[in-house]
Amino acid sequence: MTQIQHYLQFTDLTADDYAWLFERAAVIKRKFKAYEKYHPLADRTLAMIFEKASTRTRVSFEAGMYQLGGSVVHLTTGDSQLGRAEPIEDSARVISRMVDLVMIRTFGQDKIESFAAHSRVPVINGLTNEFHPCQILADIFTYIEHRGSIQGKTVAWVGDGNNMANTWLQAADLLGFKVHVSTPSGYEVDQDVAGVRSADSYRVFRDPMDACRGADLVTTDVWTSMGFEAENEERRKAFAEWCVDEDMMRVAKPDALFMHCLPAHRGEEVQAEVIDGPQSVVWDEAENRMHVQKALMEYLLLGRVKG
Repeated sequence: MTQIQHYLQFTDLTADDYAWLFERAAVIKRKFKAYEKYHPLADRTLAMIFEKASTRTRVSFEAGMYQLGGSVVHLTTGDSQLGRAEPIEDSARVISRMVDLVMIRTFGQDKIESFAAHSRVPVINGLTNEFHPCQILADIFTYIEHRGSIQGKTVAWVGDGNNMANTWLQAADLLGFKVHVSTPSGYEVDQDVAGVRSADSYRVFRDPMDACRGADLVTTDVWTSMGFEAENEERRKAFAEWCVDEDMMRVAKPDALFMHCLPAHRGEEVQAEVIDGPQSVVWDEAENRMHVQKALMEYLLLGRVKG
């Protein structure tokens, strides 16, 4: 039996795989912009399982799959109830007999790992508490579009040591760039979760201004991720100095970009003048979720397609 390729965290693919995916995403995006019909996944079905709600993840995967000629089954918490109505392993065995691809957006990484272990088809991580590989895939593709190769560049991560931070560290380790991390005390990145092999790919800064100094890209996320709402007020106080503002962008390189995975809270993790300013590429970044995920789905189902 052919080994199934899942995409559960950024390290599931190689640097060579990513070089291919970024090239392929550019081709697929050009086809989309030219209104060129492209249906390599005709008669294929994607099941999307959401235990965490989402706007961008749902629209990008659903629209993307339709644009590739496939169809979509959308399951919410009440429809699927992973590990509650029946064991995750049984859900995986059943669902994967009926579709060609599964995207899951859930809480613990253990859930998606368990599902994938019993799935007959590729499984994609649409977000877990620990990782968000599709977002970083889109972010790096967006950087490449605007500035060229990210190899050797510096990314400043300002804010929570969350799933985005974990995935940025994995990407830097794999693709040869550096991440400057600045988080409030008590909200650091868990190195064991990120699983970074080389300490040369990241550096920790107490002062977010120092993390941004000389950076090619400054990026952040909400202070309170989904599932941590009870900590909202406590986090608001702890993160007060970690709002990406114009001063931070000024100490970054003159051509530095700003990114945010959205939704954004202007006046909290980022100033309105930054996210709505000339260095911000957040809208390109949001759109590119769809294009890189189309390339990813094509790759997982068909391999390295030409043309």
